[in-house]
Amino acid sequence: MQSDMFLHAANVSTLFVCMVLKFPQIFALMRAKSSAGVSLNSLLLELVGFIVFVTYQMYYDYPPPTYLEYPILIAQDVILLLLILHYNGSLQQSLIYTLVFVGGWRLLTVEKWIIDLAMSLCTFISAASKFAQLQCLWRSKDAGQVSALSWGMATYTCVARIYTTTVTTGDMQVLVRFIAMTLLNLWVLLTVLYYQKRSSSSKKED
Repeated sequence: MQSDMFLHAANVSTLFVCMVLKFPQIFALMRAKSSAGVSLNSLLLELVGFIVFVTYQMYYDYPPPTYLEYPILIAQDVILLLLILHYNGSLQQSLIYTLVFVGGWRLLTVEKWIIDLAMSLCTFISAASKFAQLQCLWRSKDAGQVSALSWGMATYTCVARIYTTTVTTGDMQVLVRFIAMTLLNLWVLLTVLYYQKRSSSSKKED
């Protein structure tokens, strides 16, 4: 009974957080009218990882509460992608990305081995997205418009999903992915906070 209550709380809180997870990042870009510090490659890889993950969960009929937040996250990432392309002056490329993502999504479920292979690569794809953002931060040595709040919420949702996966499906591929994502999200969060603090200190000295 108590475990059911914790599971319900984890599922509900994760869904609630994910409903607004990207909002701080979206508002930061709109306020600054710039995508400085936000890696386009990181966002594209994250979208690929999300699409593969939610398709895998649906293909194997996993309980919807364990992945319900992903369509919401995908929608928010699409908005972020459009904003980044807009501020980079390359909004016309959105049609190409749409065709590639929709075509890739349809391809995933053509054969069972395709979705299984994609899922086995999903952790590496998602990890690559985090490293792309880290590389962007290291190169610029500035957090720019990157939202620490969004990365903090992403870390929480992955921690919650470690628990929900453990007590529901027990899928090791999924569990390993969430553990890796928790550590990498935390790494990005700490890096963003470090550069924000350094930038704030530099402004005070000036």
